[in-house]
Amino acid sequence: MCYKLVLVFFYFMFTFTPLSDEVITWRDNIKLSWKNFKGDPKPSSNAVAVTASGITFEYSVKESQSKIVSFTTTIKAHFYPNKSWYIKERADNHILAHEQLHFDITELHVRKFRKEVAQLKVSPRLKNELRRLHEKINTDLAIMQNLYDTESDNSINKEAQAKWQLFVKKELKALEYYKSKD
Repeated sequence: MCYKLVLVFFYFMFTFTPLSDEVITWRDNIKLSWKNFKGDPKPSSNAVAVTASGITFEYSVKESQSKIVSFTTTIKAHFYPNKSWYIKERADNHILAHEQLHFDITELHVRKFRKEVAQLKVSPRLKNELRRLHEKINTDLAIMQNLYDTESDNSINKEAQAKWQLFVKKELKALEYYKSKD
C-alpha cells in the first residue's frame, strides 16, 4: 500500500487584522473554494494548504455614575484570504473540505463564546470577565484545531476526518441559536 504524505496546516489569528485586509465572515450558506485562498504558497512548507481564520471580538459598555449598566458585544468568525494559501497541483476537494472544517471549528468557538457572554451579568468585573472569556475561547480553539489536525493526520486519515466532520456538524447544530447571522 502506498501512502501519500499530505500535510495541511491551520493558522488562526490572535491579533487584529488591518481593516484593509480582505475577510470572509462565516455563514452557514457560504463554503470556501480554492479561489478564496489568495496568499502565496510557502515553498519551504510541507503543507498543501493553510487556512488563516480567527475570532474577532469587540465590546462596548455603557456606564452611568461610573458604574457599568449595560454592554454589547460583536463576535465573528473570519477567514483571511490573503493569509491563506494552497498548492494548486496538490490540492483536491478532500483537502478543501479539511480546510472548510477548520473554518467551521472557528465558528463553533464563536458560538460557544456567544453563549458564555450571554450568561454574563453586569458587574464591576465585567471587562475582566470578557477579556478572560476571550482568552479562554482562543486557547480552546487552538487546542481543538491542533487536535483535529493530529487525529485526522492533517486530512490523511479519512475515517478520522469523517468523524470530525460529523462531530463539528452536531456541535454547530447544538449551538445553532448562537450562529453567525449577518
